[in-house]
Amino acid sequence: MSKPKAKAAQTHQTGIYKSDSVRDVAESLGITSLSETVASSLASDVEYRIHQVIEEASRFMRHARRTTITTSDIDQALRVLNIEPLYGHNPHNPPVFRRALPFPNAANVGAVYFVDDEEIDFDRVLREEKITLPKGVSWTAHWLAVEGVQPLIPENPPAIPKDVDQEITKSPPQTNGTFPLTPPSESRSTVKKQQQQQQQLVKQVLSRELQLYYTRLTSSLLPPTADSAKRTAALASLRNDAGLQALLPYLIRWVGEGVVTALKEGAQSEADGRSLEVLLDVVSAILENNTLFIEPYLHQLLPAILSTLLHSTLPPSHATHLRTSAAQTLSRLLTQHSTTYPSLSPRIMKTLLVALISSDKSKGTREGAIRGLVGIGKEAVRKGLVEGGGVKVVGSECTPGETGPLVDSVMTALHVLHPPSDMPESLDATNEGDAKTIEQSREVLGDFFAEKLYGDKDWVLGILSSIKQQS
Repeated sequence: MSKPKAKAAQTHQTGIYKSDSVRDVAESLGITSLSETVASSLASDVEYRIHQVIEEASRFMRHARRTTITTSDIDQALRVLNIEPLYGHNPHNPPVFRRALPFPNAANVGAVYFVDDEEIDFDRVLREEKITLPKGVSWTAHWLAVEGVQPLIPENPPAIPKDVDQEITKSPPQTNGTFPLTPPSESRSTVKKQQQQQQQLVKQVLSRELQLYYTRLTSSLLPPTADSAKRTAALASLRNDAGLQALLPYLIRWVGEGVVTALKEGAQSEADGRSLEVLLDVVSAILENNTLFIEPYLHQLLPAILSTLLHSTLPPSHATHLRTSAAQTLSRLLTQHSTTYPSLSPRIMKTLLVALISSDKSKGTREGAIRGLVGIGKEAVRKGLVEGGGVKVVGSECTPGETGPLVDSVMTALHVLHPPSDMPESLDATNEGDAKTIEQSREVLGDFFAEKLYGDKDWVLGILSSIKQQS
């Protein structure tokens, strides 16, 4: 028998990717104790992965009918193998590698290649013509419209045709849709003709849609016999719709003319009362619309509210409701615009106080003034009704035991100063403390209204204390 051949000694075969490269990468990561077996295994795995990527890239090269692999083929292969692509390589600008000179101190080190960087000659760059960079993207703001009027600036297109513009330049200037003052030297017919021409020019500023909206809106609101559903829809449109700024001066003028017409004949009919209610609802709807800029028209809106509030004769069946509604509307107006116009609240207070304490005012006017003070708030009631002496003036004109809207308005104002108690206790004139309280209440409220509060001791003390705290 022949002897079996001895097994050949196993030798570790290395491929193209050397284990020294793996060891260099490990040392750059801080791994110094990497064995030769592990390094050889990793080198073999890296070489297998490289072959796999090249094989996939060669498929893309063959399908593209090319004979040279490009970096795009490598990127496609990495994407197919679900590997993150390489960044910084472009097929149109391939990098140029140069071989470094051998290192004298390290003869065993193989060839080293590096990417050749382009050398820039600064003298040549400075001599060349400078390239002006385009201006970067920026933004700016401009007024598209101011109070419904488009300003004539280069950013905005012309809003009025040339023929209409020429006619407007021939006529006197106008502001916010209002007409200029009447010249004193011209006759009435000439002035009326000019106003008609100006009104026609102003109407040309409004679009046909707004003119139709204005006609439908006013016809749905007045006369009061109109359909209630249409009236409700019209008020809802005024309250919520946007784009009505150009129509605002015409609506306010329509409200003012309607109030003057209703109050001119004494406002004793039911139709006048319903008309005034609708007009106050229109004013309230305009104030509730957040898209309307109403501040320039406050001086036109306040007379309609105050006329309804302080008019001496209103329809009996609507008087209390009209004055209360006007007071609430006035309160809303002051709440919204008192910060912008600090002098607005003192002026309104002065008007109401004059209407309350003047000797030639009627009971209806005094009632409206009191309800206006109630609508403004507790401080207005204290200053106007108590400190201003309004409650004494009203009490001096009332007969003992009298009742009515004026007395009710004063009692409502006293409720605002201090609410009555749930379990009232009457004042005792024989008690020294109660007698002193009765005397103080007479000095502050007058005899007539002080007697009406004797049945509620806590209410009287609360009113007196609230007045003393503020003073």
